[in-house]
Amino acid sequence: MGRLFVITLEGSVYSCNHCHTHLALLDDIISKSFHCRHGKAYLFDKVSVNITVGEKEERMMMTGLHTVVDIFCVGCGSIVGWKYESAHEKTQKYKEGKFILERFKVLGPDGSNYLVNHDAMVSGSDADNA
Repeated sequence: MGRLFVITLEGSVYSCNHCHTHLALLDDIISKSFHCRHGKAYLFDKVSVNITVGEKEERMMMTGLHTVVDIFCVGCGSIVGWKYESAHEKTQKYKEGKFILERFKVLGPDGSNYLVNHDAMVSGSDADNA
């Protein structure tokens, strides 16, 4: 395996809950009103550092069919969310090229983590408050 290069971001950052690798800037959040199967999720305009992507797959979510790729932390390999490659519903096209970070898998800018409330879990993955 080759040498791992990790980029450190400046400012208020979201980082991997497991290894603290920087993933995204607070300024790049579009919405905090998303949900996934484990609780809250945030929609980001970009998560362009310290991630790798999985294979494209069609995924039926609460807001319709989407083509997505899972995103993984380069530091530890944990899945931290997904990227919307395409949306099949016209009303969901705004998500294309955007990223979801699952809140319980990342540390917030203040270093806090999000505890999963198992009673409030939403089945499926995705689901904005539409």
